[in-house]
Amino acid sequence: MIETTLYTDAACPWAYSANPSLRVLEWRYREQLAWRLVMIGLREDASGAVAYGDTPARAAVRHVMFRQVYGMPFALAPKARLAGTGRGCRAVVAARLLDPGSEWRVLWALQLANFTTPLLLDDDEQIRGALRAVPGIDADAIVNSLDSEAVAQAYDRDLAESRSAGGSAAESQDKTVVSDGLVRFTAPSLVFERDGQRFVAGGWQSILAYDVLIANLDPTIGRTPPPETPLPLLEHFRDGLTTAEVAALLAPSPDYRADPVTAEQALLPLVAAGQAVRVPLGHDALWRAA
Repeated sequence: MIETTLYTDAACPWAYSANPSLRVLEWRYREQLAWRLVMIGLREDASGAVAYGDTPARAAVRHVMFRQVYGMPFALAPKARLAGTGRGCRAVVAARLLDPGSEWRVLWALQLANFTTPLLLDDDEQIRGALRAVPGIDADAIVNSLDSEAVAQAYDRDLAESRSAGGSAAESQDKTVVSDGLVRFTAPSLVFERDGQRFVAGGWQSILAYDVLIANLDPTIGRTPPPETPLPLLEHFRDGLTTAEVAALLAPSPDYRADPVTAEQALLPLVAAGQAVRVPLGHDALWRAA
């Protein structure tokens, strides 16, 4: 088993746009990867971004590039204001403490809401509303515990770990930043560990980079091939997949370019047959098994 740590933040468009590659790793390697989630905490409040000169309009303009190049759904309307990410990160940490494993679903829900709705990640009630839409997630328990001592201590551990990238391969590849005077991983960073070996994929990387690191850690690792239709994918990822994620999962290998048009052409007949549901999301959609 390969220990796999993801350093991320729900407000990072790079991390959000890396989800197709992460879904491929989840599908391809299944239980052979033991995942762990560490929240970065990009900014506790928006004051630094405001002082830097950022604005909601500029943030929306940046998202045009991410939408065009990487294909994840974005709603391009500027938000009411800039927001911090600390409360959203605490919500993920709280979910991890309350129901281990559910933190991944909470992160996914907050990412989708952050990039496709007016959600502000530093507004507790908006976080509560976004999480109430996720089956099996206790939104009230999560939000009500954001200021608890247990969540504060666990979140501080995440912050410290994410700011321990000094001297790593991520730093030598210029995939880190200095935050709070410390060298911090950028989102999304992946660290793969097995039998004393540690490979770091700092910041944005292609699926090929992840694949070659995993292959070097364990040349005998099993690989689940793509299915012939998207239906097994929707049944496996019960919280739904975007078109970009389905396209990446259907690609024959990491060497092949994902094809969103072909993915949609395969998904729409499933909707017509009542086997799948298409939920409009941003400029695109979320696809779920019926």
